[in-house]
Amino acid sequence: MTAEFEIPVRIYYEDTDAGGVVYYANYLKFMERCRTEWLRSLGVEQDGWLAEGIAFVVRAVTVDYHAPARFNDQIRVACRLATLKRASLVFHQQILDVEGRPLISGQVTIACVNLQQMKPTPIPEPIYGVLRSATR
Repeated sequence: MTAEFEIPVRIYYEDTDAGGVVYYANYLKFMERCRTEWLRSLGVEQDGWLAEGIAFVVRAVTVDYHAPARFNDQIRVACRLATLKRASLVFHQQILDVEGRPLISGQVTIACVNLQQMKPTPIPEPIYGVLRSATR
């Protein structure tokens, strides 16, 4: 297991704005998709935890836009778990073009939340153990 993960994404027409470049908010969707696939690759399926009243929610995002992606581009979306705390995670993320040049870089803080109370809660031990192992 690794704390670094990457997925390929093709840019579709629906991802772009009137100027023909990826609409800025869609980069956040690509970043979310990468984090979800990373968890899935570790055996953590979020829908099962949602049924138990546990969710991972975005608490904070910082994004720097370096260069645009355009319709039909193939990009790479990467995430790296930078910090693991008892009830939160911090990811460093990048979106790169096919030659490895950064298009987007950012940091996303995720909180583990009890859905009934809508308050932070410790990451369940089965997930925390997997995440701790992935960062070694």
